[in-house]
Amino acid sequence: MAYTLTGIARYEENIKKSRFLALAAPVDAAADALAFFAEHQVPDATHNCWAYRIGQEYRFNDDGEPGGTAGRPILQALDGQQCDRVAVLVIRWFGGIKLGSGGLVRAYGGVAAQCLRQADRVEIIEEALLDCECPFSDVALLQARFAALGVRVAEEVFDGQGVQWLLAVPKARAAEVAALVVDITRGRARCSPRPPSQRGLSPCPAP
Repeated sequence: MAYTLTGIARYEENIKKSRFLALAAPVDAAADALAFFAEHQVPDATHNCWAYRIGQEYRFNDDGEPGGTAGRPILQALDGQQCDRVAVLVIRWFGGIKLGSGGLVRAYGGVAAQCLRQADRVEIIEEALLDCECPFSDVALLQARFAALGVRVAEEVFDGQGVQWLLAVPKARAAEVAALVVDITRGRARCSPRPPSQRGLSPCPAP
């Protein structure tokens, strides 16, 4: 089970006269994470350290702190809190007392973890993608059932015959949804899994 955030979270703590400010946000892609860091980093702070995880993709940055004492503990906090599609920035203002390697690991990891604990989170539901073709006569009928089935319309294109949908559905219900689309429309609509090579959407937060 993995979670993402519903919005930006913030946590601040003073540790041996150094000020630590953690900011966490939901992100869908690496570019979103880097944009978040660029927007919220403080140029006159001593260090702006960060990490993000998006599925199997992750990165972290120590920003001048000794190697392995800042970015990696932030990433470990993300993993420890079962967070995915989340970026965390920890800003430090040095207060004159050195923390040592162990102290830095505890400070960065602890501040990041506390920020994530206090954040509003939502479970990520793994999705499957279905290509669906539906005639105009059945569009309203199917749309009325989407919410109950957990269906999200990822793409929608109308043509002369009806609509072509790319539907994102809970993976565990994909076969059920595909069969129901055909059954509800008495075979007038067609619905099939999108081939893995064509999939490009990320899992969606649970409603």
